[in-house]
Amino acid sequence: MPCGRESCEGSVMNQSALGEAVLDYDAARQRMVDAQIRPVAINDSRIIAAMRALPREDCVPEALRPFAYADQSLEIGRGRVLTEPRIAGRMVQIAAPQAAQRALVVGAGTGYLAALLARLELQVTALESDAALSAIGKAFCAVEAPGVTWVDGPLQAGDPAHAPFDLIVIDGAVREVPHALPGQLAEHGRIVCVIWPQGGVASACIAEPTAQGLAVRRVFDVALPLLPELEPAPAFAF
Repeated sequence: MPCGRESCEGSVMNQSALGEAVLDYDAARQRMVDAQIRPVAINDSRIIAAMRALPREDCVPEALRPFAYADQSLEIGRGRVLTEPRIAGRMVQIAAPQAAQRALVVGAGTGYLAALLARLELQVTALESDAALSAIGKAFCAVEAPGVTWVDGPLQAGDPAHAPFDLIVIDGAVREVPHALPGQLAEHGRIVCVIWPQGGVASACIAEPTAQGLAVRRVFDVALPLLPELEPAPAFAF
């Protein structure tokens, strides 16, 4: 079952021994790839190389930097998380990204997933609504992936100004795909996201438009909190 904000944060804080030990971030990054990424069949050499290079410690608050390579999602503020490494890696792999494709990251947060896709030579637009997270992400990408274009705006609207996109990735779980996004896909485009239906199990999914509507294929079950901004409004009961 996907963890909520409190359980994720509590799990992090219980790992004080790890926090003291992980100070050599370069070494921790290599251990992350060898212990977390390769064992879950992430075998795209481009993804592995990018994850060996990108400094995740620059995407979290200072107090959580020693935990940047732990096998869990990390609270980055305002109900948002830096997605667990193996989830991020698997989502990028099932997206089957190709060089020069246009990609939109919805809920780009502090920029890790956008930078990862950019390292795979995609043309990446990062959409973020939270100014504080966006500022971190812009600074991170300016160093690690300067080709990323940042857009400040509501997540549910997507980014029609830069559409169409070959790939749209939502970095966080949603109850359903926001209605605006399928219309921003190029022909043969796809949306990769975690869908967590009410009362159900969260799964990483590939969604593709068809003549009959959006076809959603579940690929693997996953633990990832909902994006607060994209949670549906509570229904009124009479």
